[in-house]
Amino acid sequence: MLTIILILLLSYLVGSIPTAIIVSKLVAGIDIRNYGSGNAGGTNVFRVLGWKYGILVMLFDAFKGVVAVVFIARLFFLTEMPFENPTPFDDFTFVQLLAGICAVIGHVFTVFAGFKGGKGMATAVGMAASLMTIDVLIAAAIFVLMLIKFRYVSLGSISAAIALPIILFIRENIFHVHIQGYSTLIAFSIFIAIFITYTHRSNIKRLIDGTENRIKRIPLIHKKVD
Repeated sequence: MLTIILILLLSYLVGSIPTAIIVSKLVAGIDIRNYGSGNAGGTNVFRVLGWKYGILVMLFDAFKGVVAVVFIARLFFLTEMPFENPTPFDDFTFVQLLAGICAVIGHVFTVFAGFKGGKGMATAVGMAASLMTIDVLIAAAIFVLMLIKFRYVSLGSISAAIALPIILFIRENIFHVHIQGYSTLIAFSIFIAIFITYTHRSNIKRLIDGTENRIKRIPLIHKKVD
């Protein structure tokens, strides 16, 4: 039991690393929470400091999810499951799910910044990509298409999160692709979709009001939006 607790705690702490705050202070000597949307995430860094630092923060935040799922969860090999596994997954994969969720929670409610972190999208992508790579790649393509079409990072993030369980459902039930642990993964992906939508609730309000910030220029795409 202590090993499981250690895995969850370490995953939370790794997820809690406030990448956006660290990068903004190192690069510009500012606290990113005092600029732009006030959010400590990659999107706000993208908006305030430029796309290079924004992408750097997003990649590192995604890597936090990968670290929790791929590396920290491996501590489980040193022990046995202290409770009954309620999923069709093997015990290790179930522990990976728990570790990934803790990393996402750590990113959103970081202990290192007054429990006010980012939206959790990048970290959720990192953990999900480690467990359902094909589905996440398709969802990522949807994010890119929505970003190019409408220039709202938040809209792309919400669309991709909602699309993930739909993609799983279509692949399993329409294309009859056997997805190991499908019933657990789709429940998990629905949870992620709801959680990401919840963390973007202020963005949704601004989208409805027409006050959400748009990305004026996307790297490699030269057309600008006023």
